[in-house]
Amino acid sequence: MADAERFEADLRALFSEGGTLSIGDVSSAMLRSRLTAEDIVFEADEGERLLIDRYIVSGDYDAPAEVTLEGLRIEDSLTELTLMSVERIVLGEPSQAVFPLHDDALTPEQVRLGSLAIDGIVIELASELAEEIFFDTPFSSGHGRMTIDKLRGESLSHEAIGMLEISGMAGVFDELDELGSGSFTLRSLRLEGLTGIDKEGEEKLASLVLRDLAVESPELVARLALIDLDGNFDDGKGGVRLEGLHMDLARMIELAPEDERTQLRMVSNVLTGGSGELRLDAALLGSWQEKDEHSVLISDSQIDIHDALSLLLDINLPLLLPHDVTPSDAFGNMDWLEDATLLGGDIHLSLANQGLFSRLATLGAAMEGVTEALYVEQVRTQAQGFGMMFGPEIQAVLVGLVDLLEGSAQHLDVRVTLPAQSNVTTYMSDPLGVPGKLSVKVETR
Repeated sequence: MADAERFEADLRALFSEGGTLSIGDVSSAMLRSRLTAEDIVFEADEGERLLIDRYIVSGDYDAPAEVTLEGLRIEDSLTELTLMSVERIVLGEPSQAVFPLHDDALTPEQVRLGSLAIDGIVIELASELAEEIFFDTPFSSGHGRMTIDKLRGESLSHEAIGMLEISGMAGVFDELDELGSGSFTLRSLRLEGLTGIDKEGEEKLASLVLRDLAVESPELVARLALIDLDGNFDDGKGGVRLEGLHMDLARMIELAPEDERTQLRMVSNVLTGGSGELRLDAALLGSWQEKDEHSVLISDSQIDIHDALSLLLDINLPLLLPHDVTPSDAFGNMDWLEDATLLGGDIHLSLANQGLFSRLATLGAAMEGVTEALYVEQVRTQAQGFGMMFGPEIQAVLVGLVDLLEGSAQHLDVRVTLPAQSNVTTYMSDPLGVPGKLSVKVETR
């Protein structure tokens, strides 16, 4: 029973400050190497009550295989309101059987988990407990309730998280920052390879995947099918994809204050052509290729606003990196680009009108009180005037945009070719002279 006595002593030490503790029973199962404490109740002086139905330690007490907490609840002892409840918590290969949270001798390095599994989380947002859990997030000052079906984790320490996944998250909220009152659901959020969390400014995230987020409030009615972030550039590629962003602007206008609806409806009509539904997909991707004597930075990005416009951006830049800068370092901090030598390369921008520019022409003419033809000519004159100030290359781009506005073209292509050798610092020192140093070709069709 030596371990059972240690177990009970550690539990009492855990709750030794600022309250009273009662433990119903502590037992030891020798054949299964298991210790169990039942009916733990801690009454804090601040008025909160912690209840744990069972606290189970499996394996060697000094190096447990698993620690399980069942039926955990935190209550306000004055109102009997449950502030938080958890059906089950399983700590895999924890560094200790009981973490002495009030022990100053416990350092962050001593807190480690091989795995984490939590089921059935319910949190009342209008409590000091929620403020501590969601510190420095919008949820810290809101009211309402949040539920989480499952939370899973692997390789957790004070400096890194191997994997953390939340599944089946939902909530109703009131007075949540600028969102006001509403609700949300989230199918899953998974992150992997989060390092540097013990040092501010050095955090790195290998990947993050968010699936099926829906929010409804007076300020935002939206759905998002997917965010896929690849932040691990050690393999020479990464970026972010966003799929199925759908904002119900018509619904948001109905929920907005009456004096704001006219302006919001005008913006909605321009962006959506009157449908009131804004749909967007985007991909901002980059890759790195190592050649014999230089490197090549490649970017392939696309933004598609349905029934409005589509934007493509392709970048191909051969370059020499500064000494000791790796591709992973380069993607993590773009400041190195100022010291890199650019060995030519090209940039291609393609803009396709899917209805936005024609609506902008109609709106502009209505606001100016002129015909669309006259409005377009006024804008063309302004574009030509700016071209005289900034050069023929800029003028060609601006006139191409006017062609989209007029409807005489539906696509604008801009191709830029860099000189054989240059650097960013040179361009930054003379921004107005940059177009003259490049080969710029503008086409409309």
